[in-house]
Amino acid sequence: MTELDDTDRQLIALLRADSRTPVAALARTLRLARGTVQHRIDRLEREGVIVGYTLALRPLAEGPRIRALMCIAVEGDSAREVIRVLRGHASVGALHSTNGRWDIVAELHAVSLTAFDAVLGDIRRIKGVAQTETSLLLSTHKL
Repeated sequence: MTELDDTDRQLIALLRADSRTPVAALARTLRLARGTVQHRIDRLEREGVIVGYTLALRPLAEGPRIRALMCIAVEGDSAREVIRVLRGHASVGALHSTNGRWDIVAELHAVSLTAFDAVLGDIRRIKGVAQTETSLLLSTHKL
């Protein structure tokens, strides 16, 4: 794994805040040459520290949605297979491995309660899913 120095961490923080910031603006903020900043970005990408860039939307920007967190307990050592299946499900926004009672936490979304009910059924039928507990997200206070 690549050793990150303070400049790398500052650069990553700036890119997290706005990954579309021009390299010249990043260089001014970091008080480095533009070429140095571009070299650091290239190195972080090449070494797998930065694995991609994404689009983040404000909650409800896509319209009304049902959002929830589903805690999942899996049978035996089937967590990898369950995660593989969940990754392919369009209603799963993110997956987190956890310790304790639950093995996986899935962030779910659906356009209606009917669609949400179908998502719950789909996940509960995945081979290796032993138990689930789902909580609807009512509001978001920080992104």
